Amino acid sequence: MSSSVAPSPILQVPGAVAGLPESPDAAVAWHYGDPFGEQRAAVQRVAVVDRSHRFVLTITGKERLSWLHTISSQHVANLGDGESAENLDLDLNGRVLHHFVLTDLGGTLFIDTEAQRGAELLGFLQKMVFWADAKPEAAPDYAVLSLLGPEASALVETLGIPALPDTLRAVALPGGGFIRRMPWPTADSFDLIVPRAELAAWWSKLRDAGATAAGMWAFEALRVPALRPRIGIDTDDRTIPHEVNWIGGPAEYGAVHLNKGCYRGQETVARVHNLGKPPRHLVLLHLDGSADGRPVPGDAVTAGGRAVGVLGTVVDHFEFGPVALALIKRNIPVDTVLEAGPCAASIDADSIPSHDEPQAGRLAVEKLRGR
Repeated sequence: MSSSVAPSPILQVPGAVAGLPESPDAAVAWHYGDPFGEQRAAVQRVAVVDRSHRFVLTITGKERLSWLHTISSQHVANLGDGESAENLDLDLNGRVLHHFVLTDLGGTLFIDTEAQRGAELLGFLQKMVFWADAKPEAAPDYAVLSLLGPEASALVETLGIPALPDTLRAVALPGGGFIRRMPWPTADSFDLIVPRAELAAWWSKLRDAGATAAGMWAFEALRVPALRPRIGIDTDDRTIPHEVNWIGGPAEYGAVHLNKGCYRGQETVARVHNLGKPPRHLVLLHLDGSADGRPVPGDAVTAGGRAVGVLGTVVDHFEFGPVALALIKRNIPVDTVLEAGPCAASIDADSIPSHDEPQAGRLAVEKLRGR
């Protein structure tokens, strides 16, 4: 699915190569001529990524948090000023419809999500307001940049703030907008939500201060080994949060709070968490780079000619080579020989989540049965 937003002005930077026209990243740079060097900069130094194709909306009103709390998966009723979280909109069967990141700052709740899903999410929120003092609105005047890398701390003076925020915390930027620390795709990841009119100026300022220009290729290449899914690419219309690390997850920052009041889809969330196991799980695949052709998201993952999963993001990593995320049936052994489209594929053993932890619901049932 291609991006519906206007091309970013940063695409005019010499060397910028846009994402493929049919990709969700067509409106921003995929790379600037050195994709592997850009990845190294994001891991070893500091890089700035244009993610201005993200859809940004705001919610104002005194009941914005308590209202959103009742219709989404995250516990946000008591979100403090400058606090952030990931959140989901689920259907009645607990399947993921929307994934979004939110930050409450100065009496306004900022939300950003995928460009292709933003209008639908906004429409849902507006329909659910009823009599609550909450006003969801599109915020096209804001844009997202991301800073990645351990040397981001050297840019504090350039950013005009006293210190970088802690994980899932945000601080205001001079002139409007804010910066928040995210737990992925790297250990040092920051999103800047800035006035769109100042997007190019912020980009130039960060570049002049030493940040390497990196495209979405770099961001995606780091997101994939971190096992962080992207909705609509690494998920399908059957995905439940347990399958894709949105409950807990590798860094223990999830998008579902397991101890909160009722919301749409909660029954499935609670049942799988307490009594069942997810039918699939998200894994990292290593692909055979010597194969003729390259698989694409949505291709079947097969074992002995039998479909056992579906492929998500496919990307070349500067150290690991061609890798991909895939939703695989939970009972597929880690050493199974797989094929992903035209490529041989193998599961990264470290990406397999554990499903052996005792479940509260089953422990209670066994206790009642005297076991």
